[in-house]
Formats: sequence, structure tokens, C-alpha cells
Amino acid sequence: MSVVAIVGRPNVGKSTIFNLLTKSKSAIVADYSGLTRDRKYGNLKDTNITLIDTGGINEESDDMSHAIKEQTDLAIDESDILLFVVDAIDGLLPLDKEIAQSLRKQNKKITLLINKADNLSLEESSSEFIRLGFNEMIYLSASHNKGFVELRDYLTEYDEEEDMRCNWFSCRIRSIFSNNEKNSIF
Repeated sequence: MSVVAIVGRPNVGKSTIFNLLTKSKSAIVADYSGLTRDRKYGNLKDTNITLIDTGGINEESDDMSHAIKEQTDLAIDESDILLFVVDAIDGLLPLDKEIAQSLRKQNKKITLLINKADNLSLEESSSEFIRLGFNEMIYLSASHNKGFVELRDYLTEYDEEEDMRCNWFSCRIRSIFSNNEKNSIF
């Protein structure tokens, strides 16, 4: 079972993405910054994958921004995969670069989600995000429900690969213990 944190700066669409993936309306969505403050948990519909919606990471140093950052850091710590959400309309901002640098230090699998890529011209103009250096990028439009089949397939495929690795590891451990037990008996 994988845990996936959805992270990024404020108002890039993290909560909308969370709601679409969980097929719920449990994360509150609004057009202003700072609405999501805590971590919000849900499951990718029909899977065992846990999703965590987080508040937006910003540069402000007030108590609320600090508390949101602490909650986001906790979500990052407990996750296996990070979905780093950026905004195709705003383009690549200095804060996106700072967040990308910080996320790389976490030694986690990171996928860049370029949200608000509502049409081909926005996708083409979003090529600047390649400079962030992430191997995996998915273009989304949360408002048009575009790219979510690919994102869901990507997450379930990763989870199945993790299950296979875990199953191989546990089988190997069982085999080692079984062999040791046989050797100690004889």
C-alpha cells in the first residue's frame, strides 16, 4: 500500500486533484490562498493507495504559514510518492524552483503534475517546467478532468510494483527463516 502526498504552492489545484482522485468533495476548494491548513487523507478510489492533501507552501514567515509548512513536512515524511503540483497558467515561478530543490532532498519518488494545462498551447508553453529536472511529468486540467486516467494508471502501476517487491522480499525472508529452522532442527 503506497502513501502519496500532493504538494506545491498555494492555489495550484492540490485539493481539486485530491477530490478528483478520491471521487469525493472532502477537501474544501476555494479561489483564495490558505484554505487548506492540515493534512487531509483519502484513498484513491477502488485501491489501497492513501492520498494526502496538503496546504500550499509559501515564502511568508507568519505563524499560519509556518504551521502549514510543518503539516506538509509531516505528509512528505510519511509518503512514498510526492505529486508536486505546479500551475501551467502562472508558469515556472521562483517558489516552484525552491520547492523542487527542497523535495529532491527527501529521497522520494517525485512526479511533477502540471495542472491547469487546459489546452495544447498551455501544454506547449509549460515546457519551461522541464528545467526542474523531474523524469516524470503529467499534464492535467483538474477543471476539465483531463489527464486523470493517466495519473490514476501511473499511481496504481507504481503501487502494484511496490506490492511485488514487498511480496518478493517477504517470501525471501520466509525462505531464509524456513531454511534456518531446518538447519537448527537437524
